[in-house]
Amino acid sequence: MIGAGIVGLAVARELARPPPVASVVVWEKENRVGAHQTGRNSGVVHAGIYYRPGSLKAELCSRGRRLLEEYAAEHGLPYEACGKLVVAVDAGELGRLDALERTATQNAVPGLRRVGPGEIAELEPHAVGLVALHSPLTAITDYAAVAETMASELRTGGGVVRTSSAVTGISRTTGGVLVAWGDEAERVDRLVVCAGLQADRVSRWADGEDDPRIVPFRGEYLTVRPEKRALVRGMVYPVPDPRYPFLGVHFTRRVSGELEVGPNAVLALRREGYRRSDFAATDVRALAAYPGFWRMARRHWRTGVREVRGSLSTRSFMRDAQRYVPEIGRADVVRSGAAGVRAQAVGRDGSLLDDFRITGSDGVTCVRNAPSPAATSSLAIAQHVADRVLS
Repeated sequence: MIGAGIVGLAVARELARPPPVASVVVWEKENRVGAHQTGRNSGVVHAGIYYRPGSLKAELCSRGRRLLEEYAAEHGLPYEACGKLVVAVDAGELGRLDALERTATQNAVPGLRRVGPGEIAELEPHAVGLVALHSPLTAITDYAAVAETMASELRTGGGVVRTSSAVTGISRTTGGVLVAWGDEAERVDRLVVCAGLQADRVSRWADGEDDPRIVPFRGEYLTVRPEKRALVRGMVYPVPDPRYPFLGVHFTRRVSGELEVGPNAVLALRREGYRRSDFAATDVRALAAYPGFWRMARRHWRTGVREVRGSLSTRSFMRDAQRYVPEIGRADVVRSGAAGVRAQAVGRDGSLLDDFRITGSDGVTCVRNAPSPAATSSLAIAQHVADRVLS
């Protein structure tokens, strides 16, 4: 197993469950588990509102939410079903909200209902809108803590988690796959690649496939000052633009009690670039050399400019957020430095891949695209991948 984010650890845990069907080793290049997308997201446990009916996302998010809730209860991990409102604030958004409601209904999102201004005010007294979808079982958790618990559980059961062990190569060998790291190499019968922001590169070592490629998008957050935190009880989201897999800037509570605004979605110039100043020539050259990147950029450059403007200006960032909670403005937030980078797979035709992408051949299974709601879905993704690996 390559990658000790929440998806990789969940898959390793599934393969090592008693009675054990495999001896499991996990390689992780960082000195801890969950160092990237797992430990740097908003902590939301999604209920399945947004995902195309019949897609892997729709299927695995719904099942994954239930499994994650059970896992958190079993291990005493933080989990709070504080609920979410997806709010339309003007008439131009009503058609998109209607379409979203049809999608959520087809996905059997539990407890979902449409609410008007009066019920919006009852659920979130400081939010405004014409109409909203209320998802009472959308929750929050601490995914880093979940990942650490999975790693501990795996080690206790006899599995191995090798941190600070960056894999440098994969090659086929008689009767298996040879994994190289540092000055060492080990042969395994079967290999699963869950490399997140490096998924395309590591997967390419295994199968030579060059499409899709990972394009990194940095998501920045603002923290609401303590005196205004109580103005939002749970989560308040905009109606998303269906052209994008991003959900827009929103208000989200943390299990710590903090309230955050974000994230945006700004092209990152480094795969693991959490600051605006982060730059990696290798990553930029790879973007520039990929035709899919330029096709995507030509199609969506106006949205990209708008996202950059919000990144540079707190006033601009908060202008959109205030449409939903007017009482929280620029003076009520601080730039905390918190940011994550989303590993978004982009096809050669410039398309933003919306569904999970899992491929496999000759004993190697590659999770090539697992953005949100992958953390929510992690335990269900693990079952899906384990079925493929062991079939």
